[in-house]
Amino acid sequence: MASEQTAGNTVDAVVVYDGRLLMVNAHNHWELPSGAPEPAESATAAAARVVYELTGYLVDGSTPLGPAGTDPSDPRSFVVCQLLTETPSDTETRLPPEQLRWTPIPEALDAGLPEPVRVYLKGHTPV
Repeated sequence: MASEQTAGNTVDAVVVYDGRLLMVNAHNHWELPSGAPEPAESATAAAARVVYELTGYLVDGSTPLGPAGTDPSDPRSFVVCQLLTETPSDTETRLPPEQLRWTPIPEALDAGLPEPVRVYLKGHTPV
């Protein structure tokens, strides 16, 4: 499957819970949890692993947002993840709490997110 072959790409995790989007401050600005997949790791598995490593939250990387690599100028894959735990686990690689935030979806839409993520979130904005 094209959406599962992610070698060399970055996977961004889209974790939505209770009308909010999980964001991390990993590179001096707020962004989606993201990282590179391990060799032979699917985009969905990479998204779940990256979220856990960065935040301590367990998620199920369940739904790719379109096939990977459809835009040659943007080699990222986007994966919607379902939150499995409401509190993060303590992990050695986890970012400190001040570098994690649950951003309300309307605010996240104005945060410069990639187009596939904005389109997805517009369909999940609380009324």
